[in-house]
Amino acid sequence: MKASRLRLVSAFSMILALGACGLPRSGPNTSEILAGSVENGGQTNIVYVDDRVARASTFETPLGFSRTFLNAGAISVDRIRAGDKLTITIWENVENGLLVALGASSTTLNKIQVDQLGNIFVPYAGVVRASGRTPEELRIEITQLLARQTPDPQIEVRREAGEAAVVNVVGGVNGQGVYALSAANRRLTSVLAIAGGVSTDPAGTKITVQRGGESGSVWLRDLYANPENDINLRPQDRIIVEKDQRYFTVLGASSGQTRVDFLSSEPNVVDALSAVDGLDGKVADPRGIFIFRVEPAEIANAVLETDEFTTPQRLAYVIDLTKEESIFTAQGFKIRDRDTVYVTEAPFISWSRVLETVAGTINTLDSLATIADTL
Repeated sequence: MKASRLRLVSAFSMILALGACGLPRSGPNTSEILAGSVENGGQTNIVYVDDRVARASTFETPLGFSRTFLNAGAISVDRIRAGDKLTITIWENVENGLLVALGASSTTLNKIQVDQLGNIFVPYAGVVRASGRTPEELRIEITQLLARQTPDPQIEVRREAGEAAVVNVVGGVNGQGVYALSAANRRLTSVLAIAGGVSTDPAGTKITVQRGGESGSVWLRDLYANPENDINLRPQDRIIVEKDQRYFTVLGASSGQTRVDFLSSEPNVVDALSAVDGLDGKVADPRGIFIFRVEPAEIANAVLETDEFTTPQRLAYVIDLTKEESIFTAQGFKIRDRDTVYVTEAPFISWSRVLETVAGTINTLDSLATIADTL
């Protein structure tokens, strides 16, 4: 019976040893990834990161406004435009005036809309051109026209901006809506302020301005850091406030496996690992930090120091955090949209799992054998 037990133990141990590669784990180890390299007949170019590689792999996609936006001067927001509404108050110095009711000193013509031709109609003054004029210029014109029929009229013109003098603010703000341009709010930051400010994380907020067939974007923090980006707005501009849609994924033997949204415009490997609380100190192999990415041909050529590629290439960048300069290297290597950061397990982890499994199996067999011996 004891011989049978020994044979069972030996058989199970051999099976477990042969099947060790099938034990649960977080993914491929370093040697398995390297086995799939181009040098070994695979399709992935393995590149160990140093300062040169970090520089060559940098692919900047900076946001910013074109010179058309930056050079646009401030408009005269007091100019009347088609669609504006005007309130005209008229005082007359006679008891029986043209427009003022008996016993009153003034009359008000409320919210006269400027038509699409830019005109308004004022009783006893007729059709008056309003578009392109300031309220003061229009006041003088109406005064002169009415003065022909009533002595020394006093006129006041107040303007309410219509659809032709507004901007639209949508997206991640606390008050989406249509806002009139005025002397106090004709720049981008001013309009964002009257819209209640942004409601998304400022570190990852993008501001886009659409004007006709052209658009420009800037990061929120760059908008406030560089006064040049605080552009003058134009009627009918559309301002879109949105969260940064870029992300990367962290897998393997890290403290957290998850998709991570960009929290800055240019995160690096250190940022990526810190976003998931770093490496899992119990199982991670600090020599095997991989960044998987499909590079455009020009970047692949620069990184691999060749000119043979004309199509996008699969690259797996490797960072060895055990080297003296590794932290600086990791700080210099930029993460890009849709990157996969993969942390391999230390080699001894696989053996540890095998030993634990074998030990557990032997204990189970011992128990079974003891039961068998007693039967």
